[in-house]
Amino acid sequence: MVETKNKTKKTSLADTVVFAMQEKKAYSITVIDLRKLKEAVADYFIICSANSDTQVDSIHDSIDEIVFKNEKLHPWRTEGEKQKEWIIVDYGDVVAHIFRKDKRPFYNLEELWGDGIITKIENLD
Repeated sequence: MVETKNKTKKTSLADTVVFAMQEKKAYSITVIDLRKLKEAVADYFIICSANSDTQVDSIHDSIDEIVFKNEKLHPWRTEGEKQKEWIIVDYGDVVAHIFRKDKRPFYNLEELWGDGIITKIENLD
């Protein structure tokens, strides 16, 4: 999923987050590799869309559960759980962004961080 020559703990975590998103049918998953940007706040942003508040919540739960099961990590911080429009799950070097589909275009993180290496993950049917 995340292209790299040397598999590191960070890319393993990024792959795990993508898998957790796919488990709950997240779509339009995009991985932005920010490692070469000096101003970046993380190494990877992983962004996905969801159709409803319920699905946003479900994807968030999936990330928490699967990352802990596979990587033994808890997020440093989580934001947006009450509003369920945009939940940020911050693991330090890897940050997951779960958007309700109507909110994602407004924030347009792909354009804001367009200097990073952008990889679009194929939707699972």
